[in-house]
Amino acid sequence: MSRTATQSIGDAEVVILTDGGLDFGTELFPGTSEAHISGLLTAQAASAIATNFNAVLIRTARNTILCDAGPRDLFGPTCGFLPEALREAEAAPGDIDTLYATHLHPDHIAGMITPEGAAVFPNAELVVSEAEHAFWSDASNTDNLPEPMPDWGALARAVLAAYGDRLRIVSGGGEIAAGLHILPLAGHTPGHGGWRLESGRAQLLHTGDIIHAPVLQAADPNIAIAFDMDADAARETRKRLLDELASDGALFTGGHFLHPAFHQAVRDGDGYRLERP
Repeated sequence: MSRTATQSIGDAEVVILTDGGLDFGTELFPGTSEAHISGLLTAQAASAIATNFNAVLIRTARNTILCDAGPRDLFGPTCGFLPEALREAEAAPGDIDTLYATHLHPDHIAGMITPEGAAVFPNAELVVSEAEHAFWSDASNTDNLPEPMPDWGALARAVLAAYGDRLRIVSGGGEIAAGLHILPLAGHTPGHGGWRLESGRAQLLHTGDIIHAPVLQAADPNIAIAFDMDADAARETRKRLLDELASDGALFTGGHFLHPAFHQAVRDGDGYRLERP
């Protein structure tokens, strides 16, 4: 099975790297009945609530950028294949000069360090949003929360420490690299964001983690997942962004869409249908 999908965006080459995947249980969608979930699965001929863990490699004339880096060995044997995906894309860790974390949850940053805490990408500058850095760098924000938040906080701080002399903190919709800017997306974590790539007259949006389970949350954007720190804000962000994407017909991707993970949104009843161009 291929772990990559490639698209040209203007003069940039964008490669979705599939680190792995797994199936979610219904308990991760609080406030949503099992009957409603079952109905959505049946309507889309899906047998499970599948998700992927995606990183994105962007090659431009000036930079080689990696956005997110997967969960490494933390989520079981069906994940942790970022090194294989990079090799398929003919890229090595030393090629990466810019590393961007959409947010500091483990499925996006564990692959940035070894189990011993060393930086995996020796030449990369790590870019993190100001609000995300402020929250996760302070242990008091996570140590008194229920599990697994204390462990997640410790991992985030380990990643920040590993890139400490190569850490760049940006605010709002700041620049990650030339032609690539943060797209703030409220709700999932305090500084959660995607990104917008512009090259020539072409663009690609990364929608971060506004959707974790495509088969559920595109068809019904009101469905929240337990990982959202502010479920109401995340829900409103998801609804707003999907409405904008459907209106604009924009090409987008995200952290948890299924391979090959390039989509356009089409209105479908009260929700949306994801189509691959």
